[in-house]
Amino acid sequence: MAHENDYTLLEQIVKILSRDDENRFARVIEKVVNEAMILERSQALHAKPYERTEQRSGYANGFKDKTLTLASGKVMLKIPQVRGMEFYPSCIEKGIRSERALKLAIAEMYVKGVSTRKVSDIVEILCGSTVSSSQVSRLSKELDEEILIWKELPVGQIQYLLLDATYKSVRMGSRVVKQAVLVAIGVDYDGNRHVLDVEVACNETEVNWREILQQLVKRGLHGLAMIISDDHSGLRNAIEAVFPGLLWQRCQFHLQQNARAYVTRKDDLGEVADDIRRVFNAPDYENALRYLDGLVEKYRERQPRLAEWAEDNLREGLSVFHIPQQHRRKMRTTNLVERQMKEINRRTKVVGVFPNPESLLRLTAALLIEQSEQWQNEKRYLPAASERPASNEIYRKNVA
Repeated sequence: MAHENDYTLLEQIVKILSRDDENRFARVIEKVVNEAMILERSQALHAKPYERTEQRSGYANGFKDKTLTLASGKVMLKIPQVRGMEFYPSCIEKGIRSERALKLAIAEMYVKGVSTRKVSDIVEILCGSTVSSSQVSRLSKELDEEILIWKELPVGQIQYLLLDATYKSVRMGSRVVKQAVLVAIGVDYDGNRHVLDVEVACNETEVNWREILQQLVKRGLHGLAMIISDDHSGLRNAIEAVFPGLLWQRCQFHLQQNARAYVTRKDDLGEVADDIRRVFNAPDYENALRYLDGLVEKYRERQPRLAEWAEDNLREGLSVFHIPQQHRRKMRTTNLVERQMKEINRRTKVVGVFPNPESLLRLTAALLIEQSEQWQNEKRYLPAASERPASNEIYRKNVA
């Protein structure tokens, strides 16, 4: 497909629009977007098609067909491919899978008769003027198949595992209940991030978390050095059941937040936060323990509830001192997975109450799969590990 000058392209657009064709607007989108992608590829390669130049950073490698279904009709796109570098046209949103899931969630509400006028308007904008049960069923099946394939992919060597959950409203029969979205994110020994699994469950009890962890092991997870999470009895019990003796890091950010509930004088809040931060920012494990002992003694008389809580809980935030120093700052909290939870909450706000648990899983999985794919084209999250575990070593026992 040769790149056309602006005048020729404009002529072709006018010609398409003058046709007696109900899909003419789709054809215009098709023409403009395909030309824009070719131009963007040339700019990324620093070379036009067949041009010889020292500035060239890669080579054109044909096209990949992609069909988009818009309100104006089906658009047949030819996505330019390259070799020798990473490239994806910015004019085509990579989040098509999550957009499909979002449309389906809204469409299901519409079909099941639980939609409001607002939902009807959104359906018309996103999905066209009519939505049938057969359309929803067919599209749901296609997306569910993609997600099932992803959930069965091999996991491989994972150095750190981060676990967290959020709750969304779901319609169950005549009631609206809260359902937990359980998410597992891993960082491999090369320092790259991966969303490993997501599941929708009634709550965060041990049995639900244990099922996720056991599935990861079945899919080949091995080499695990540490799990990072907030404190939850069901999750803690599941970790101990599946990975007994594995190093567990309790999120330091949440520990700081939890400490506030045990400070009886508001004037002491800032000072307490600084003292806890000193423990967490210690140069090594031995000094962290020394600072912790000092904190407990300092507040034993002034703030006895705080002192007792700190002695029982802050030590759980010090496991990070047993991993390489260059990994500690990013692995001492659950910030990596918390950011994904915020994005899930932002993107699911338009749905409000999901029509069923399957719809919730469909949208959250689609969002997380796309995020995981995006991470593979970004720089490493952590420096690569200097040592690798044996291939048959599922996890490393290292109790702090």
